[in-house]
Amino acid sequence: MAGAEREIQVAVSPEDFFSVIADYERYPDFLPDMESVEVLSRAEERVEARFTATFLKRVSYTLEIVERAPNAMDWSLIEGPFKVSDGSWRLERLADGGTLARYSIEVQLHSFVPKSLSTPVVAKTVPALLKAFKARAEALFPAAG
Repeated sequence: MAGAEREIQVAVSPEDFFSVIADYERYPDFLPDMESVEVLSRAEERVEARFTATFLKRVSYTLEIVERAPNAMDWSLIEGPFKVSDGSWRLERLADGGTLARYSIEVQLHSFVPKSLSTPVVAKTVPALLKAFKARAEALFPAAG
């Protein structure tokens, strides 16, 4: 199973950052590999969403997402080309009012792909993903100056 865990500091509050990570249908606006996101259902803290993205090839997958605003989000695979696609966000308020965002993901493909190949791919894409979320949040919620 390929996995990665990274963190990034963002100059917006956890509430504002959470609003960006929970705005799934806007992901294609700032995540280059994401083609579309459709929210299939939303009930209290649970969201079911279908994502279509192009990584090495075009893939569609459905996740169940549990939102615990403004501090946490977890997801797990319902269906798609993976055996496993689980992950989380953990958001912590910093002393300056910003956010320490911790992102974790575990992915396992259906087809046999050696961990020695899949782990570096996941590890390489996660920092770019975090930078994209940081840029989006800081653009939408600029610090008062």
